[in-house]
Amino acid sequence: MRGFEKAKGFEHLDIPLPERKTEHSAGYDISIIDDIMIPAGAVAFGKTGLKAFMQDGEVLKIYPRSSLAKNYHLTLGNNVGIVDKDYYNNPDNDGHIMISLRNFGQNDIMLRKGERVAQAIFEQYLTSPFETEVKDRRQGGFGSTGK
Repeated sequence: MRGFEKAKGFEHLDIPLPERKTEHSAGYDISIIDDIMIPAGAVAFGKTGLKAFMQDGEVLKIYPRSSLAKNYHLTLGNNVGIVDKDYYNNPDNDGHIMISLRNFGQNDIMLRKGERVAQAIFEQYLTSPFETEVKDRRQGGFGSTGK
């Protein structure tokens, strides 16, 4: 099984779960749950109120929607977001997916609650047969594995 659900602290909000808009769409559209101002040249984080669960050997990749660049001069701050299986239910933030948005334009941009800003695609991944056994466990939330 794979899918989306509300993260802890967001259960009371009327948040639409991501969905594919057409039969052959690969991506699930993700919206922000609050208005957000992104100053020119800056990065801001949009809350989604969502977390994702998936099977072993899968990852959720977050890509910008093409309309972000076209309409707003925005892209994702990290180009492609990676949500690992063990991010789900982590102790720091329950796996809450945040969207990093970079404004590469010359004007401040206001995005409104409910704006679809990203698309998420579940993918399978391969590991190297030559790696040593990985024993570390996730200890935190957003950006925690590089600490």
